Amino acid sequence: MNEELVWITQAQQGSDEAFTKLVETYQTPVFNLCYRMLGEPELAEDAAQETFLRAYQHLHRYDSKRAFPTWLLSIAAHYCIDRLRRRKFSMFSMDTEDEDGNTFELPDHNAPDPEAVAVSGQTRERVHEMLDDLDPTDRAAVIMRYWYDYSEVEIAESLKLTVSAVKSRLHRARREMAGLWQEQETAAEAKRRPYESPAF
Repeated sequence: MNEELVWITQAQQGSDEAFTKLVETYQTPVFNLCYRMLGEPELAEDAAQETFLRAYQHLHRYDSKRAFPTWLLSIAAHYCIDRLRRRKFSMFSMDTEDEDGNTFELPDHNAPDPEAVAVSGQTRERVHEMLDDLDPTDRAAVIMRYWYDYSEVEIAESLKLTVSAVKSRLHRARREMAGLWQEQETAAEAKRRPYESPAF
């Protein structure tokens, strides 16, 4: 029995120490998924905490035949999808507060990006903007596929979709993002042209 399975079994039997080890092991991938879904560090932090709370509450339902990270990240993805849907709904409402007093804000793309060190900040911001334009479930599928290297079968399992639905969502999302990228390139090119020196 591997170490992770020992921690899971102990946590299922009520060991807080074992669950803390699971949190420490997976807090970074869970936060990263939430950040890519929600676009803001504070919202991602809240979502990650909620993910671990839900995992703790439902640990007795975890099936050991399934990879634990897949199960955990599917909880995070579903929570973020719900947040995004509620946020979208609130944009059409005069009142941006729900009955629990939660307010919903659009991502601030000027907020510091924790991943900017690794990748060009400008490109990263553009990718985030394009992810923001995707349907929440499509966004989750794209993030799981291209950031976490999940197979289509694992994504289908995590998001409760058929494999063919995952394939069509990924295809649609790729096409949409490619179109948005091309639009931005064209707009940037048009903006640059008036400032270029005429050739003599």
